[in-house]
Amino acid sequence: FTKKQLEVLAWPANSPDLNVIENLWAIVKRKIRDRKPTTLDQLKQNIATAWEAVSAETCDKLVKSMPRRLQAVIQAKGAATKY
Repeated sequence: FTKKQLEVLAWPANSPDLNVIENLWAIVKRKIRDRKPTTLDQLKQNIATAWEAVSAETCDKLVKSMPRRLQAVIQAKGAATKY
């Protein structure tokens, strides 16, 4: 990162509060929860279909939630938050 002159945020190694991909995976899991695949190929297809069904608006909302997430973690002094 230093070599590429990229600024890295100092944040906990394991913090779902700050990792929007965890929220995105939760959305995908909810979309496939009732589908009961019986083969690996069916599972892969269900995941791909659910992933494609996630709207750009949903992704945008998750990204835009980062300032609130950061503030919540700061206020909680690194402890768990509602996110």
